[in-house]
Amino acid sequence: MKNFEKRRDRYELFRAFENPLVNINFHLDVPDFRPYCKARQLPVFHFFLFCLLNTVKQSDNFLYRIYQDEVIKIDEFPASYTVINCDDNLNYTRFEMTDQLDLFIARSLEAKRIAEASSALINTGEDASERERRNNVYVTSLPWLDMKAIEHPVYHHRDADIPTFTWGKFGPAQDDGRMTVPFSVQAHHGFVDGYHIQKLAQDLASRIASMIA
Repeated sequence: MKNFEKRRDRYELFRAFENPLVNINFHLDVPDFRPYCKARQLPVFHFFLFCLLNTVKQSDNFLYRIYQDEVIKIDEFPASYTVINCDDNLNYTRFEMTDQLDLFIARSLEAKRIAEASSALINTGEDASERERRNNVYVTSLPWLDMKAIEHPVYHHRDADIPTFTWGKFGPAQDDGRMTVPFSVQAHHGFVDGYHIQKLAQDLASRIASMIA
């Protein structure tokens, strides 16, 4: 928490706001990892999800949470994302995080299969304690749309401490071997500034580059 103490005054400032959320939508510039995935028969969505969540896990600012009116830093969170189920309705996946790509993808595909097959809404976290619900990162995607902006439903703005990451339809391959992804980050401004969002974007692009090198 040493790093947080350096910005506690910023947190106190934005904590007093009725809506302390910052929401930035932008074109994420990353190496085109699709040829790499195709050559190794890796699903591109799950590869990108692996890179994103493991990048988030290394960024303190996206790991701060509010618990019992005090700030804590989580150490772990499950992987989770939205899918469309058998009734064309939203459902949630959930599985254990790992930094092993093959194991992550296997777990992700199995979680996807279960959530898609379920008519009931699952993995909502209702059975978790208040403290356990802080161990979360929200992820959703709109792969059909060249997303320009998005606004997420928020139960109570002042307590909305869990960051949300969203992306849309992957852009076409570029001549320089890169691609753009419509990307959105929503987070508590007491923890996250625009700088931290662009730093996350840079770190994500670097992680992808190192994996496909």
